[in-house]
Amino acid sequence: MADQIKVAILGSGGWGTAAALLWAKNPDHRTSLWIPRQPAFQALFATRENHKYLAGVAIPENIALEHENLTCLKEAHWWVIAIPATFLGATLSGLRQKGIPSPPKLLSLVKGMDPVTGERPSTLLARWSGHDRIVVLSGPSHAEEVSRGQPASLVAASRHPDLAKEIQTEMGNPRFRIYTSMDEIGVEWAGVHKNVIGIAAGICAGLGLGDNAVSALLTRGLAEMARWGVSQGGQPETFMGLAGMGDLITTCFSPHGRNRKVGQRLAAGASLEQIQGEMEKVAEGVNSARILHQMAIQTGISLPITEAVYRILFERVSPHIAVDQLLQRNPRPETDFAINKEKV
Repeated sequence: MADQIKVAILGSGGWGTAAALLWAKNPDHRTSLWIPRQPAFQALFATRENHKYLAGVAIPENIALEHENLTCLKEAHWWVIAIPATFLGATLSGLRQKGIPSPPKLLSLVKGMDPVTGERPSTLLARWSGHDRIVVLSGPSHAEEVSRGQPASLVAASRHPDLAKEIQTEMGNPRFRIYTSMDEIGVEWAGVHKNVIGIAAGICAGLGLGDNAVSALLTRGLAEMARWGVSQGGQPETFMGLAGMGDLITTCFSPHGRNRKVGQRLAAGASLEQIQGEMEKVAEGVNSARILHQMAIQTGISLPITEAVYRILFERVSPHIAVDQLLQRNPRPETDFAINKEKV
């Protein structure tokens, strides 16, 4: 059909598979799931089920599974990027070497930072593609629930309102509600920073500090996210919305949260090396804590929770000691929560 919208999802993790299921609901879409790694492609092709990440969820026949055939990438109107930030740059470089042209429109589902350059995904994608027709989709949306049709709400952000509206129309449905925003910067920073706070929440839970402590952590963590995001050009209200407060709540409380699980293992005494060796999924908060720590030093922006997580992860500071040091900080007014661009 000549008028079909051709969509290529890059990445076959849980979120990439869930995104393919969402696009494929519309018969006017021609949906392809491009799987970078040969073993993963073979496993999905043999069973049409993502046993590793979404066991029990069937992949319908109207989703084409591709690996060596790159036609789906060359012809796509939209690329939907669902590759962990750690591997995004290398994947794009590999596609460039194979002569794959930049797609006309890009949708990023990535919530992390490039481990080498520290770039946000949309910045990396714009540099690679040579254009800024990019949408960032973020919010509380565990793939385990989205893939099974459980309700979720997210925000699509782009400096091009027509593109955000297109994603809202083409990808959204009554059980996957999409709101729009022009604050691409704020939405993306919220998606990066909430994973670091998620590790901190896991530490609090693992140490048995109680609901009061976790609630205080989320509230002050949200202030920290807003303080940093606004300093980088984001809008304050973004952090009170789905990409900020909404995703932070899910990340810190949900049993699906991989960053929370990292924090729980740290509280139990495991080292970062042990934890990473045990995990099949990427916990973006680890890399984000390292880069945010470096950027906070360079800019002079106060990120005390991020600093504590960094020291536990990379300097082997005891979680008990790090928590005690946070609690011993000088009391201050809460007005820094109502942040604005003139006062960061």
